[in-house]
Amino acid sequence: MNLTLSEEQLALQETLNRFVAKDYSFKTRHDIIGSATGISAPHWAQFAELGLLALPFAETYGGLGGSAVDTMLVMEAMGRGLMVEPYLATVVLAGGLLRDAGSEAQKELWLPQIADGSLLMGFAHYETGGRYEIDRVATRAQRTGGGYVLNGTKTFVLHGAQANQLIVSALDIHDAQPAGTLSLFMVDPNAEGVNIHAYVTQDNLRAAEISFTDVKLDDHSLLGEAHAVPALPTIERVLDAANAALCAEAVGAMEALNQATLEYLKTRKQFGVPIGSFQALQHRMVDMFTAAEQARSMAILASIRMQSANAAERRWACAAAKVLVSESARLVGQQAVQLHGGMGVTDELNISHYFKRLTAICATFGDADYHLGYVSDSLLAA
Repeated sequence: MNLTLSEEQLALQETLNRFVAKDYSFKTRHDIIGSATGISAPHWAQFAELGLLALPFAETYGGLGGSAVDTMLVMEAMGRGLMVEPYLATVVLAGGLLRDAGSEAQKELWLPQIADGSLLMGFAHYETGGRYEIDRVATRAQRTGGGYVLNGTKTFVLHGAQANQLIVSALDIHDAQPAGTLSLFMVDPNAEGVNIHAYVTQDNLRAAEISFTDVKLDDHSLLGEAHAVPALPTIERVLDAANAALCAEAVGAMEALNQATLEYLKTRKQFGVPIGSFQALQHRMVDMFTAAEQARSMAILASIRMQSANAAERRWACAAAKVLVSESARLVGQQAVQLHGGMGVTDELNISHYFKRLTAICATFGDADYHLGYVSDSLLAA
């Protein structure tokens, strides 16, 4: 397994580090999360100019033909800069579904718009009571003569209120299959019958609960050709990619927390000396550094395994990475807050914001317990 970054990837990493340092300060983020939409259109345009939005897509559709490792580098930088733009929702989730399940016409229509930054998208999949189970879908798309009628409610749709288009999972109900088969549909969020309840998450991102009441869809709304690509394996693959991306984002956030905490220990004095000279605190910093490096190794493994054709191998690697990264994020976040003392939990200090983001990452698309269950079940089955 080659863990060495290519020259192009090293250049991308350097560009991203410069962008975070120069254009995405903590004050900039504070202004963005206080805005009406909670995202920055100028920064999104910069993402497009840098080619970040085009990375995972083929050149045929305006992309750059990048790999999951390239996405890892982008997400790591987003974690380091604590960025709130909808890269995960638009590029990784919705873009991944379009790339893997869309028809040729749909790819040619939508993917170039994602790549040039003109289209924001959201993936509406999870429902109340389903916990993290991917196949727990009750939303129904009843087939009619001229298309479909969509009914149901989706919860925790990342950047759902900011999206120009939604991809919605639903049971395709028709006479030949009255129980329905899981399918994906393109839905205009401004269509009649779509009701969006937007809210701010604990980590200052935006999400929404979206209900669909007799929403009329035409035949072209079905993602891909009818039953040509089973929806569930595609959803599983894209959610694996999302978890791998979240692991990379967590690594970037942990790196930033370690750096900020180390600087604080060097400057904060007690009894006339920097508190970083106390051996007990040095030991805690070593634990934080070790945890972050272990998490980095697992994030790299998950990104590499995302390119595997073996679905079981891919899922196992992503689940195992989410378990270890979640444990590392918990340790690093808590230690960073404690070593900063009382001000570590204040909004004025970026430490608390990193901690909140890490906590949210651990619970998004399956927490450590959920993924540990999958890993252990896989080992028992083997």
